[in-house]
Amino acid sequence: MRAQVLICPTITLRAYGHLCHTPRRLYRYGSSSQFLNLNLSRFSRRLLTSFFHMEQFQSGAGSSGKKSMVENLKRYGVISSKRVAQVMEHLDRGLFVPAGSSAYVDTPVPIGYNATISAPHMHATCLQLLEDKLQPGMRALDVGSGTGYLTGCFALMVGAEGRVVGVDHIPELVDMSIKNIEKSVAASLLTKGSLSLHVGDGRKGWQEFAPYDAIHVGAAASEIPQPLLDQLKPGGRMVIPLGTYFQELKVIDKSEDGSIKAHTETSVRYVPLTSREEQLGGF
Repeated sequence: MRAQVLICPTITLRAYGHLCHTPRRLYRYGSSSQFLNLNLSRFSRRLLTSFFHMEQFQSGAGSSGKKSMVENLKRYGVISSKRVAQVMEHLDRGLFVPAGSSAYVDTPVPIGYNATISAPHMHATCLQLLEDKLQPGMRALDVGSGTGYLTGCFALMVGAEGRVVGVDHIPELVDMSIKNIEKSVAASLLTKGSLSLHVGDGRKGWQEFAPYDAIHVGAAASEIPQPLLDQLKPGGRMVIPLGTYFQELKVIDKSEDGSIKAHTETSVRYVPLTSREEQLGGF
């Protein structure tokens, strides 16, 4: 049975909105005009007060900013993996947010077209959940690739011998993501063809390079799209937010015999996984 949700004090409303507490996890509600995802399940109550000040860890630009971002995520217990820390410090998030945005603050950032780039802690969480399926030479699919940051992280983890595909149904975002990656340390992987970004309906996956060891979905679905399950390799893992207003980050594992097992990692709030037309409605 789900415990009653209790409203906690507001944390810098612009950045975090309202935090809500259950005995096992914390999560946030987005505003009506902008859905923002936040996963606080790794933070203890003892650290919650300190978390109120995390917005302040925007400490400079470039290498100093991303290093400070990663160090703070490690300090607050979000990052425990050395590989994840290295890739997030290596790929500069500042290249993947709109000009003037707070690149290294632990908050989602609007990127236009009724979409956001997730908060750094959410990227770290998904990278750690998928880490075993992002080994050199493996294949990964990023649905709702947005500005290309997480797609680039995947590419750095699987390397030139692997294959990473990003899919987004907003052509302007795909163009933006390609330009962003071309300016980053992942540029050579794009040139070599081991990383590619495409315009398409992510609910259908990207059959050309299937099956995938890892699939990440960056928007919330009411149910798991069957094409994504079909394109997940036996032994592979998918991370996908499920639900409408109340959402849970689900970890889907496909056994070698094709059977599916799922567990809930935490409660989250994402933009909905929908059609291009519905996403752009009113934009």
